[in-house]
Amino acid sequence: MPSFAAQHSLFRAYDIRGDEQYFTPDFIKALGSAFVRLYKSYNAAKHGKLIANGDTANSDICKSHAKPHHTPKETTVIIGYDVRCDSDSMAQALATSLQEQGLQVINLGLVTTPMMAFWTEQYDGHGIMVTASHSAKGILGIKWLVGNASPSAEDIQLLYQDLTAFAANQRNNQNDNNSDNGNDSPKLSNACHSDDATAPSILSVIGLPTDIVAAPYIDAIADVFISIYPDQSLSASNKRTFKKLDLTIVIDCMHGATSRIALPLFTTFCQRVIIINDTPDGSFPMGNPDPTEPNRLAELQQTVIVNIADIGLAFDGDGDRLMIVDNSGKVIMPDHLLYLLASVAISERPEPWQADTVSPQVLFDIKCSHHLPMLLSDLGATPILSKTGSSLMRQQLRVDDSQILFAGELSGHFIFNDGYFTAYDDAMYAGLRLLHWLVYRAALADNASAAVGLWGEAIETSRPPRLTDITRQLPTLVSTADHYLPLPNSASLQCPIVQQLAEFCYYLQRLVTPPFDDVDNTLAAAHGSSSCSCVSSVEHTTLAQAKQLLPSGTRLTCIDGVRLDFAHGFGVLRQSNTSHHLTVRFAGDSLADLKDIQARFVALCRPFDKNLAAQIADLISE
Repeated sequence: MPSFAAQHSLFRAYDIRGDEQYFTPDFIKALGSAFVRLYKSYNAAKHGKLIANGDTANSDICKSHAKPHHTPKETTVIIGYDVRCDSDSMAQALATSLQEQGLQVINLGLVTTPMMAFWTEQYDGHGIMVTASHSAKGILGIKWLVGNASPSAEDIQLLYQDLTAFAANQRNNQNDNNSDNGNDSPKLSNACHSDDATAPSILSVIGLPTDIVAAPYIDAIADVFISIYPDQSLSASNKRTFKKLDLTIVIDCMHGATSRIALPLFTTFCQRVIIINDTPDGSFPMGNPDPTEPNRLAELQQTVIVNIADIGLAFDGDGDRLMIVDNSGKVIMPDHLLYLLASVAISERPEPWQADTVSPQVLFDIKCSHHLPMLLSDLGATPILSKTGSSLMRQQLRVDDSQILFAGELSGHFIFNDGYFTAYDDAMYAGLRLLHWLVYRAALADNASAAVGLWGEAIETSRPPRLTDITRQLPTLVSTADHYLPLPNSASLQCPIVQQLAEFCYYLQRLVTPPFDDVDNTLAAAHGSSSCSCVSSVEHTTLAQAKQLLPSGTRLTCIDGVRLDFAHGFGVLRQSNTSHHLTVRFAGDSLADLKDIQARFVALCRPFDKNLAAQIADLISE
């Protein structure tokens, strides 16, 4: 058995992901065994805890709104896969490996990652999704849940360590006559079958038809809107008969995993639905399934305009990221979309949240704009800045006594934690929450106000407000895209470039604002214990130069890279957790503000990496 040293780079901060060449049959088989050990270890610990607490009740979770056709007593793992080439065979190989080692497996087939998460809640909370999300073709990946929780970066590395340690033990125990095994790896499809026909196989992999997989998911979402808007129900005998939204919507599935579910789901709730790029195709003929890429939504924008649609929605490859096009064909900035969805969560929160005297918290990631905290505060929420990463946000939601009602990040991951539905970043569900809010809640607010627009023009109060009616009242924001720049070669650096920049900014702020009470405590602690002397070459910086780079009042945050908030904008530079790149973004109240902030980052980076400074200088606004 190989050592799998080449596969170490696949184990990243959020998931397992990388070039398809590394997903060899031997690796998939070993990974399947590692998942078996992981789930059995978790269940053993949980069972012991239940016995210690005197709780012998069935721990399986089975929601009343979901009626899976099979409820096995054994530990169950849900498996699904996206449209990528080899994702299906990888999923089948993993399913067979788990089943042969004593776990019950339900194979959902081609589904979105949020649908996998929904189904795990109906059983033991264990799920595996074979997906590389929005990555380019040729990239494969795996996400998973243990007890309904996403793994941390440390958990992911522990899984790799377990896999390699077990492989090393297997190699040491091999018989001499098998010492040459592994020179010729079988094809991936052969990994789906056991070579030992006499091996005991009590359980079988359960495969579910698409309609059986989709029906409980759609019903559960329908229950959400019956709960929020009970007066829209049309029938007492069938509570799922309700008014359809009088909207024309366009959906871009980007040939991804939402292709088979988007139409039946959205036609359940909306009168007119137009679907584009809804043929599942792992070659992604229209481009990467990433709705946040520049110009990626051009076809959706054009389709919205041509059909005089009310809104356009775009989903990424595995259905956990959302982008929106308004009725004018303009792409809604992710910062503004996060604000809109937070407005939905706050205005529609259930009674327990309304009765709580503590303001609900809204979590947003470090790449979001400087306007967002103010906007969220105006909604009556407490804004909380977070590291980037939807899995990290999900972990924060699961903390006991969490007051986080909603979480979102610039990349289009949005999570409702209000108890109506699965607390997972489900793009289709988030889109439907926004549509209902526009028709019912925002319409009421609009009709209650004066029937004139921002510039005094008349507004029809008989129709639901359009997105342009809302977004044009938000603060102006000029921004660059979330750019990816090559990570400088660490071998030639004394310490990573992000750390160098953080140390330098800390030094400058100490010069500008003694005794630096406003400096981020995390950074101060890190600086105090740092052995890095990379700032020594620039410690001759004068007070005047320091004030030019970081004016008094500039807020420095280093929980994830380096973020600087100025009076009229912000900038952030951090290391990506999903690729070997730096990510940078700048935004300002005007183009001049943006360019000023961009120039400051150029000047801050130049002493350490002139090439990076030049790349930052070349970035242009959206």
